[in-house]
Amino acid sequence: MPFVNLVRGAAIAAVTVAAIAASPAFAQSAASWPDRPVRLIVPVGAGGAADTLSRNLANGFSQFANGQPLIVENRPGAGGTLAAAAVTREKPDGYTLFLAEVGPNAVSHTLTAKLPYDPHTAFTPIIHAANLPAVVLIRPTLPYMTLADFLAAAKQQPAKFNYASAGVGNWTHLYMAYLNSQAGIDQVNVVYRSGAEMLTSLLKNEADTAIITVSTALGQIKEGKVRALAGISMQPMPQLPDTPPVGRTIPGFDVKVWHGIVGPAGMDPALVARINGIFGQALQVPAVRTAIVQAQAADIVGGTPQQFDAFIKGELKRWPDVVKAAGIKPE
Repeated sequence: MPFVNLVRGAAIAAVTVAAIAASPAFAQSAASWPDRPVRLIVPVGAGGAADTLSRNLANGFSQFANGQPLIVENRPGAGGTLAAAAVTREKPDGYTLFLAEVGPNAVSHTLTAKLPYDPHTAFTPIIHAANLPAVVLIRPTLPYMTLADFLAAAKQQPAKFNYASAGVGNWTHLYMAYLNSQAGIDQVNVVYRSGAEMLTSLLKNEADTAIITVSTALGQIKEGKVRALAGISMQPMPQLPDTPPVGRTIPGFDVKVWHGIVGPAGMDPALVARINGIFGQALQVPAVRTAIVQAQAADIVGGTPQQFDAFIKGELKRWPDVVKAAGIKPE
């Protein structure tokens, strides 16, 4: 019957494609990647922790990638979703990658009604690069010395205080909105392009508070130009040993600023393994490790594509419920 023949033909074609993908020639193609520069799209502006992490990775990339450079391209805007959407439209050939984070990769679909991609299916996880510690900061011209003091004042004065973020859906917005909801306070979100600009807004007294990575703000904290009230993770921060975690004031509060490498959906597993291996080696370069672990105060994660995939799936499951329960909405 024609229909049976059609089904059989489709099945044979599928088997043929699978066989080609598994062939030595296809594996050799993945092994020879890259033969030209690779772009890493970063969803925030230059100068912040994510941008610095990307450039640290780039410094260790080429020596394991046939001498080809990793070119960091900053595309801030819309909480990272503009950059993420652009990556989803690229060929899955490994030459355009994305610095993934919680906003565009795990939360924005719950905050944007017409997000042009589905984070469940739009990306190929490659490697979990690092987790960065972050702190709740306050401009020093405000009198509050502890997080509890500030929260008490904010409860008495709804919407009086504002906080800086890098866009709706970005982790800097999400984590502060989460803190606000857990503390029962209302702060106004003021959007900037990067952690560096957010920090500047505190220094200029434009914003009252912000959640910023330790590496971005450590110098200003040490100089007393901004005040660190609390760390967002329960994990100790050696750089700021006297700064308590938010969890001591708001029980159960414990979040991480995570970053990893993903590509467009549909990447060949052999190519994914190749890219994972290159970044894994780059993360072990002594100068790169020093820059990330010491200068950025970050924890290197690494691991397999499958482990990063499982991690992202956990974030996709976790945050929509948090967003809904907290009543966090687009601003």
